[in-house]
Amino acid sequence: MIVDDFQGKRILVVGDVMLDHFVRGAVDRVSPEAPTLVLRIREDSWNPGGAGNVAKNIASLGGVALLVGLVGEDDAARRLGEILGESGRIENLLIADPGYPTIEKNRFIAGDQHLLRADRESLDIPDGVEARITAAIEAAAASCDAMVISDYSKGIVTPGLIAAVVAAAQKVGIPVVADPKRPNFADYRGCTVLTPNRKEFSGATGMPADSDAHIEAAMPRALEQFGGPIVLTRSEQGISLVSPDGSHYHEPPRNRELRDVSGAGDTVAATMALALAGGAELRLATTAANAAAGIVVGKSGTASVEATELISAMLHNADSMVLENKLATLSAAQQIRTDWRHQGLRVGFTNGCFDIIHRGHVTLLKKARERCDKLIVALNTDASVARLKGPERPIQPEGARADVIAAIGDVDMVLLFDDDTPLKLMEALKPDVIFKGSDYTVETVVGHELVQGYGGDVELLDLVEGYSTTNIVNKSRGMG
Repeated sequence: MIVDDFQGKRILVVGDVMLDHFVRGAVDRVSPEAPTLVLRIREDSWNPGGAGNVAKNIASLGGVALLVGLVGEDDAARRLGEILGESGRIENLLIADPGYPTIEKNRFIAGDQHLLRADRESLDIPDGVEARITAAIEAAAASCDAMVISDYSKGIVTPGLIAAVVAAAQKVGIPVVADPKRPNFADYRGCTVLTPNRKEFSGATGMPADSDAHIEAAMPRALEQFGGPIVLTRSEQGISLVSPDGSHYHEPPRNRELRDVSGAGDTVAATMALALAGGAELRLATTAANAAAGIVVGKSGTASVEATELISAMLHNADSMVLENKLATLSAAQQIRTDWRHQGLRVGFTNGCFDIIHRGHVTLLKKARERCDKLIVALNTDASVARLKGPERPIQPEGARADVIAAIGDVDMVLLFDDDTPLKLMEALKPDVIFKGSDYTVETVVGHELVQGYGGDVELLDLVEGYSTTNIVNKSRGMG
């Protein structure tokens, strides 16, 4: 699955870095001193903001972020450095200057209601900073798989800096995702993809962007300026991918609950960069970014998205905690498998399309789980099923199939695989036993040599006669 390809990818993030301070509490009275609400403070929290939030999202999705930007030599910079250091997946390459105040946004919130935001910032960039940042970019670029320009219009992202990022990326052959604020998209030419929101899009084109008709009218001007594909984030209207060749793709919004849109654009840029770094096409990268944005707007404050959350959201829109808890990326599955090994648990493994779940499937899974302590089920993706079964299959999409398998109590973990066989998963997880139906022989079970080679077993389980997905499909077609 696409999220597996995020793991370990190194993304260089360049832009406006800030510290987000959230002051949360409750309001139950008006001040006697002035006509203003009194916030009874219950909690203070701090998060990386701006380009820092892009880096945080990259890290939480399994990538490694190299963060380049400008901070001061003050308490906010020290706190920001401490937070970045806690991640373990963010490399702090920030440039510090004593004459510059670290940008800090202070938000005062009652429940989910923002009462006030107070900013500390300066748009005066000290001399020599751009050259220092450019040097940091050039030094780090060779070790990276993609770059992000995170422009918050705070003075760091100049045309000269954009050109330096593009030149460094082209030198090593990696994509650049730009989250823009400048009033002309031509400043970002050379970047791989642009990810504006509607306000930024309208500002650059000088035209409204409130409807499909508005966007269709303004898009030629935006494409002429930028010269490359644009992924337009449209809030409650979803997300649109438009390319200079005229091709376009639109997805509706994926969020189930809208609590806070702070940092949603950061999440989109981070997810796009990881997807492109992993080799995904722009359309699939857009789908992943839309799903990630739908998650983050359901959280309060400057939030990030975990890999397991994104997998669940991409498979379907249901808020199934069962699926979210059992479905794993390969990297997460390896960590869990290691933990099970340390506990001395016997881990079983089986695989299949599980296109229409029937009594035979459920019985096999039950018998398998009785013979091990933990059972992993590897599930063919839709593309894999189509190659194996033909273009009319699967009947059920992979999200629905994963949902049903994860809901079965005898199953402890579900992984999707896109190959014709799950051999790569077996090599990575090294199960203690492989389970297949008795219509196989040991010699025809994929992975039997691997598992038996390190002392594992292959067990063939009796099937329930009269049950098969193919028969069910044929019978239903005959009735039609």
